[in-house]
Amino acid sequence: MSGIPSAKGFDSTFAQLRNPRPAQDMPSKRRNAMHITRRQILTAVAGIASAAPLAAFAQVAPTIHVLKDPNCGCCRAWDAILRQEGFRVTEERSFGTLMMRHKLDNGIPQRMISCHTGEIEGYMIEGHVPVADIRRLLAERPDAVGLAVPGMPYGSPGMGPEDQREAYDVFLIRRDGSSEVFTSYSAA
Repeated sequence: MSGIPSAKGFDSTFAQLRNPRPAQDMPSKRRNAMHITRRQILTAVAGIASAAPLAAFAQVAPTIHVLKDPNCGCCRAWDAILRQEGFRVTEERSFGTLMMRHKLDNGIPQRMISCHTGEIEGYMIEGHVPVADIRRLLAERPDAVGLAVPGMPYGSPGMGPEDQREAYDVFLIRRDGSSEVFTSYSAA
């Protein structure tokens, strides 16, 4: 019976659990570990409050699927800008007739075509569309095919330094194939 504690041992342990020692009788390390200061509470609350918006954004970060020529440097640069701005980017290699067919089949008129095509939340994004315009499109949710920056204007996202950009327009493509200026960017 040497391996089994006596009933007296169980009773004393149970009594300590029911009636813990007062804080002043505890060693100082243990007493301080149980004491939470107002500063600690405020620091914890501030940390949680500052992290909450980031966690919320991480959960709702939009995903854009980009069809592009695998050898195109400006497409890689535009993808990098999207990622830096918090978008999740998936990529699909495509080129030539297959890419052109995809653009036309999804409502992008030939006059609006550029080098890469993105798809996000039901909208098509053609060419070097700035992130601010994509965010505005997603916020306003117009009844449209999407946005386009025809051609490859210098200074548009992924096409060189913005402080040297040439003037260009971002177009909203309507479902009937018509388009209108969504945003104008003047020359730098």
